[in-house]
Amino acid sequence: MIDKRIGRRFKQRREELGLTQEALSEKLGLTTNYISTIERGASFPRCEKLILLLNGLETSADAIFCDVLTHSTKAKASILSEQISSLPNEEQQRILDMVELMVKQAKSK
Repeated sequence: MIDKRIGRRFKQRREELGLTQEALSEKLGLTTNYISTIERGASFPRCEKLILLLNGLETSADAIFCDVLTHSTKAKASILSEQISSLPNEEQQRILDMVELMVKQAKSK
């Protein structure tokens, strides 16, 4: 079964770039229907098209697969770091203090 989280990641990245499905399909030489099918999680691209999509969306495979791969914590940490850095300083510090405490607790086990 195809994991729908992957399609959502593709869609999220396309929207972050401010691209419509039509604009992305034109940029990559794919059909709008194909892009829609991928984003809905109804199908998964073959290797060549996966590479084309990743390059066209200016993103890494880790960023797309971070929700489904068990060994992709670096990409998830990077995404969270970017999200935290966009918050006000007080919120950043509060979150970092909590994470630091959790790391200390995990190391002491």
